[in-house]
Amino acid sequence: MSNVTSESGSDVVGSLIPQLQALQNRVKKLEAENAKLSSQLSKCCCHKGVESQRKNTGGDETRKKKATERNPGYNLTIMSHHPKRYVALKVMYFGQRFYGFASEAQMDPTVESEIFKALEKTRLLVGDRKESQYSRCGRTDKGVSSVGQVIALFLRSNLKETDANNRISGELIPEMQIEGEIDYVRVLNRVLPSDIRILGWSPVSIDFSARFSCLSREYKYFFWRGNLNLPAMENAGKKFIGEHDFRNFCKMDAANVHNYKRRVTQFEISSSSMRFEGDQLCAIKVKGSAFLWHQVRCMVAVLFMIGQGLESVDLIDELLDIEKTPRKPQYAMAPEIPLILQSCEFEDVKFICSSDSGKALLIHLENEGRAYQLQSAIFQEAALSCLPLANEQSLLNDGTIKKVASHIPLLSRPTEPSYEERRSKLDSRR
Repeated sequence: MSNVTSESGSDVVGSLIPQLQALQNRVKKLEAENAKLSSQLSKCCCHKGVESQRKNTGGDETRKKKATERNPGYNLTIMSHHPKRYVALKVMYFGQRFYGFASEAQMDPTVESEIFKALEKTRLLVGDRKESQYSRCGRTDKGVSSVGQVIALFLRSNLKETDANNRISGELIPEMQIEGEIDYVRVLNRVLPSDIRILGWSPVSIDFSARFSCLSREYKYFFWRGNLNLPAMENAGKKFIGEHDFRNFCKMDAANVHNYKRRVTQFEISSSSMRFEGDQLCAIKVKGSAFLWHQVRCMVAVLFMIGQGLESVDLIDELLDIEKTPRKPQYAMAPEIPLILQSCEFEDVKFICSSDSGKALLIHLENEGRAYQLQSAIFQEAALSCLPLANEQSLLNDGTIKKVASHIPLLSRPTEPSYEERRSKLDSRR
């Protein structure tokens, strides 16, 4: 009986094998046909209607999930059927909540990551960062703001004749040819967070680099005057003008930076009309071709010591003399929040902003300013409410004055390793 069952089972299996092979062949044919149709569909713009229908069938949630999992700006399919042009964008941001501008440190949020999220959301990207030839002018640190940062990359264009080389019928696009183009300022500002705004855009040639094409960068550092000696600070700051080795005014990166000479072209201290309880707001302006890591904040920290009368104006000469002072004395940098990247200068680059976008931008910035003034009013109320408590505390202290830590002269402090010592240590690890 078992032999009969075994034979009948073999017959059934044998009859199924041809059917299975037929199904496999059919699947292969369908896959080939599907690939062919997908290829044709990717070259056609009419598939947009299909995409819009998918939004009503639950596909939107899947796409949202994938978008959040994807690193903004990376692994994007190049939309080769879209015309594109190379564009420079002028960016403003209030840096307090960001881990710097660049997103390479894997810390979120950064200004750059938010910009790429907006570029993806508005479908302006035509590739990943490498394929879009992305470049940035500066890498501002955590907490630092800007009203003149510049980035450049390929973006989708409305000019159908535009090719990848910014050419129309073999000719370069004239800079004034913006009629019919996407209003990049308006489109991006509608989706960017409130502390980031695009101030303008400009068509640029494909050999343009936001970093290497920059002629100069200008920083401003705001501070309250208090009892600072501004003339002494200005006299000291003028010593920075010219080309110097600024290794004693930066955070040294001996692994990647080997030349610490930089040229400062302008230095000045100005006072503003803004006051708070009798104190006056001032600003240090520094302009140069390029700056080292934390250079401006280190320069400001030393100037504050001079302004307080703790150090001599001649200290700047001592620190700029690398043979005399080869190792940087240990001192804390100035805080990051008052520092802004004021402007980045380029040759023949004029940023465009439509009148409607400009009005919307101005209204937004004014509203943001009012909101911060309201916060300031709340802090003032809190300070006033603490006055009775402060008076009571002064009575409890019996008039004793809290001892202030004495200042150690900068050139008498412990020093950091020199560049040569750092390089020797790095080479010994290889």
